[in-house]
Amino acid sequence: MSWPWLVVLVLAAALLVAVEWPRLGRRFGAEARRRRERQKRKAQLRVVTPDDESEEFIRSVQRDLDALPTIEERDRKT
Repeated sequence: MSWPWLVVLVLAAALLVAVEWPRLGRRFGAEARRRRERQKRKAQLRVVTPDDESEEFIRSVQRDLDALPTIEERDRKT
């Protein structure tokens, strides 16, 4: 194989990569990484039914509500 054919082969490969870059970016790029991380987080979620550990759920909600920041009446600007 002579060097002009090698140059043509390299240019063809570069053209192929340039044309397919958006699809490769979706599959292997930052967007794909975010999608995989989101799927991993969603897989760890679970649905809590009213019969399933309802007391624990109520305590958890109460803890979350108690941890929320509040505004005192004297701090409120009206």
